[in-house]
Amino acid sequence: MTEKREREPGLIQSIIPIVVLIIFLALNVVLFGDESLEGPNQIVLLLAAGIAALIARKLGLNWKTTRAGMVKSIGSAMPSILILLLIGSLAGTWLLSGVVPALIYYGLKIINPTIFLFAAVIVSALVSVATGSSWSTIATLGVALLGVGKALGFHEGVVAGAIISGAYFGDKMSPLSDTTNLAPAMAGTDIFTHIKYMALTTGPTFIITMIIFLIWGFVYDFNETNTDIANVLSSIESTFTITPWLFLVPVLLIAIIMKKVPPLPALMAGTLLGVIFALIFQPDIVQQVAGDPANRLVGAYMGSLKAMAGTISIVTSEPAINDLLSTKGMAGMLNTIWLILSAMVFGGAMERSGMLKRISKAIISKAKSTAGLITATSGTCLFFNVTASDQYMAIVVPGRMFANVYKDRGVKPEVLSRTLEDTATVTSVLIPWNTCGATQAGVLGVSTFAYLPYAFFNIISPFMTLLYAWLNINIRKYKPDEKQEEIAE
Repeated sequence: MTEKREREPGLIQSIIPIVVLIIFLALNVVLFGDESLEGPNQIVLLLAAGIAALIARKLGLNWKTTRAGMVKSIGSAMPSILILLLIGSLAGTWLLSGVVPALIYYGLKIINPTIFLFAAVIVSALVSVATGSSWSTIATLGVALLGVGKALGFHEGVVAGAIISGAYFGDKMSPLSDTTNLAPAMAGTDIFTHIKYMALTTGPTFIITMIIFLIWGFVYDFNETNTDIANVLSSIESTFTITPWLFLVPVLLIAIIMKKVPPLPALMAGTLLGVIFALIFQPDIVQQVAGDPANRLVGAYMGSLKAMAGTISIVTSEPAINDLLSTKGMAGMLNTIWLILSAMVFGGAMERSGMLKRISKAIISKAKSTAGLITATSGTCLFFNVTASDQYMAIVVPGRMFANVYKDRGVKPEVLSRTLEDTATVTSVLIPWNTCGATQAGVLGVSTFAYLPYAFFNIISPFMTLLYAWLNINIRKYKPDEKQEEIAE
């Protein structure tokens, strides 16, 4: 027997859990700083979920129904959680095999420090376009680029911002990307129309981002860094067997991803490739990580599993880079997973009770003009990124909500699909408790608040789409005969 809700939530009721969440999250940032992500924010999210559940009970929903919404929300995040665990194991084996040290080594030798940030954006964008995945790009190439940037003396937040900017450009523009396919599907257009129309706002945003990082490199004072690049190179070379053959691992992984192999088996393949190359090129380090057991076969097994599962640190003669040569494996991702689970519990309670929908309806009712409609769409996407804590929810729900509204007002669906991507996709990584923000902070080891001010592409994108809307630049609308034909169909 299905439960019938007695009444829909009011706007004030719907806002209460959001207000409580924002107040306590802000308090946590003030009191705990970066440590707020290590437990305090999780507790606050669960507290806000409890308040949402109490309001839902007052509306006529029993606990079992609300709990079902929470469980469903957690279920939607399970693919991301599994990917996160495998990214942790991949990072461990790529360090053990020497892949990450090799990327850092050759990066320091080849890349001119002045153009490093600019190059980090370009390379991250190219790999992300080729793979269709910002997550895979950041977890593999991004980790190595972060090591290079820190060795050159750049602040880790700046380097992470450059990497994320490039990776999310590729995620938006690649036809292989899941969000690039999802947005037009929700809006009612095709992917190639979506990509071509999205380029009108994404292109200028990416150019501005590249210019900022290029100028940054030219004005940066490299004399202030205490890192001696020659010592870093010597230290890496004396610790690891550095050879171009190690590049086969990332090349093979990119090839696997481009073959449209699903993320989980692709990342597992990348992890196992790291193990194989570690046993071939870094056997002594594998034994060292294992604790130097008498039996080398046992050492190979133990060292490989330790790299995948837990913390490993490779100590070199150069203290400045020792923190770059350590990973926490799958275990290092557990705190991030805790944050994601807590966020999805809150999002599930808010969605199942109808409170998210009620707030969104209030936003739509205020959008009178086309520019106002696009602004309302952007605001709703950001709202869902903050409250539902998942970029897919931030695309799917507003996409469904606004599709008919755009059509009724004579605005073509590619305008909606572009707005979804310009806001929902790129801002997800800027929210610390969103699955994307939590994941990238965990993978890079850089807090969301540290890289947020420097993720220029992600910050500028929603403002660019709003600028086009309010200046009425290329906002595609149906001609009377076009709309009549579509309605007739």
